[in-house]
Amino acid sequence: MDKTTHILLIDDETEFVSALAERLKIRGYQPQTAENGETGITMIANARFDVVVLDLMMPGLSGLETLKQIKAMDNSLPVILLTGHGSTKDGLEGMRIGASDYLMKPLDINDLIDKISSALNH
Repeated sequence: MDKTTHILLIDDETEFVSALAERLKIRGYQPQTAENGETGITMIANARFDVVVLDLMMPGLSGLETLKQIKAMDNSLPVILLTGHGSTKDGLEGMRIGASDYLMKPLDINDLIDKISSALNH
């Protein structure tokens, strides 16, 4: 696995996303964070990312709307969705739209790394 993998984490929970970014950095990844869908889309327009980890439940632009815009910009960019609150239905809807996978919060970092590896190898 190429450890210079650039990952964009889009999540409005700032403590969660900064802790997740730290944990990915420790494992040799290059994470960047966005606190909402609009910022994430701007970052994708201006930089190259290998994988996006996107929270579905966000104020403003929803995770599903953000996913649709990401896929319209770059259909080949793998997006892994994070769902909380037992929203499996939204995770499945996201997969239909084009997400590569989804994980339930709270997540296990090793599960996320497995999903990232899997998304990069497809």
